[in-house]
Amino acid sequence: MAMKIVLAYSGGLDTSVIVPWLRENYDAEVICMAADVGQHEGLDGVRAKALASGASECFVEDLRQSFVEDFVWPTLRVGAVYGRKYLLGTSMARPIMARRQVEVARRVGAAAVAHGCTGKGNDQVRFELTYMALAPQLKVIAPWREWSIRSREDALAYAQARKIPVKVEVGKLYSRDSNLWHLSHEGGPLEDPGFEPEESMYQWTVAPERAPAKPVYIEIAFEAGIPVSVNGKRLGSVPLVERLNDIGARHGIGRVDLVEDRLVGMKSRGVYETPGGTLLYAALSELEQLTLDRRALALKDQIAPRYADLVYEGRWWTTEREALDALVDALMKRVTGTVRLKLYKGSVQVVGRTSPNSLYDHGLATFGAGGDYDQADAAGFIRLFGLPVRAAAAVAARAAKNGKPGVSAGGSGGLDEVALNALLADLVSTGSQ
Repeated sequence: MAMKIVLAYSGGLDTSVIVPWLRENYDAEVICMAADVGQHEGLDGVRAKALASGASECFVEDLRQSFVEDFVWPTLRVGAVYGRKYLLGTSMARPIMARRQVEVARRVGAAAVAHGCTGKGNDQVRFELTYMALAPQLKVIAPWREWSIRSREDALAYAQARKIPVKVEVGKLYSRDSNLWHLSHEGGPLEDPGFEPEESMYQWTVAPERAPAKPVYIEIAFEAGIPVSVNGKRLGSVPLVERLNDIGARHGIGRVDLVEDRLVGMKSRGVYETPGGTLLYAALSELEQLTLDRRALALKDQIAPRYADLVYEGRWWTTEREALDALVDALMKRVTGTVRLKLYKGSVQVVGRTSPNSLYDHGLATFGAGGDYDQADAAGFIRLFGLPVRAAAAVAARAAKNGKPGVSAGGSGGLDEVALNALLADLVSTGSQ
């Protein structure tokens, strides 16, 4: 009986060629799994294409809601950004795809899983770490690390020789990946970091200079850090992202050009379009400023890059991620409210924010009269806050008096004996209170 292999299938040239290659080289029955995470090109006809390539079956799985709620929202809530710019669109999608692939493998009794990731990219790690975490007994097959095909031309020749139907895009310059969250562009002329992308490369967002001449205002509401409505209309997770993508794209929001560090060690360049995600990051960050105290904000800022690395490196199925999610859940309990944004020709400006949990107290913050803040209390606060500075100044003054070189009072010029004695007495008095 032939071994069953479940292939993560997209319908593109690479995975279409992998189907017959697996049959020929492993004498296997190939079952395809195509994951719908909101690809812009859609998955119409993908099952028929897989079967025409030689697959015995192709499961088309709708993962859009789980992708947003179980992967995008946690990454958004922690504020994870990789390489200072990248909102992790492709990185977040791979663990959910690989998980469903494992589930299909169990369903059909497969002994192996396969993917079409190249040996130079990050995706091979993301897929395979998921396999290891969820089904370590499954054999993993990565054709790009085994076969003799080395170019797109080789793959086309292989498909044509076996009469495999593939769509050939004449003059294709870029490698693209898309889902509900983003659209990425790599390869071709972008491999020159000095090359400015031509406008025709962008497929989603309007050029900022061609965006509407008048700004638009939108309001996004959150509950415990989770987006729930746009302009007062409550929406499910998928429609909400789609709505914000539409608004942001029309106003030229969310373009990023980044030279990033791949997990395998090399630098690469990618151009990303993430219109709705850019709006959500801006709005949620501002709501946190209103509802979290300084120490809580600092803690979030510390763990955000760690979480970004975790997602980028495919370490989703780890205790570390679960622990960080629990921490973020605690931090975000108060982050409920509405943020108003002004969009204009590629820019996002926060112009208003409200929350029932706001820590902003007008009576305390106002420069006018009112509130229970006694400005005279500031003197005692400053004396205590400056205690380490005064102690250091006393030590420096004592050293200067004794003629020790290299000791400075922070540029104060030192203290005379009377001032030194007064300061020391004050320090003793402060310490006894």
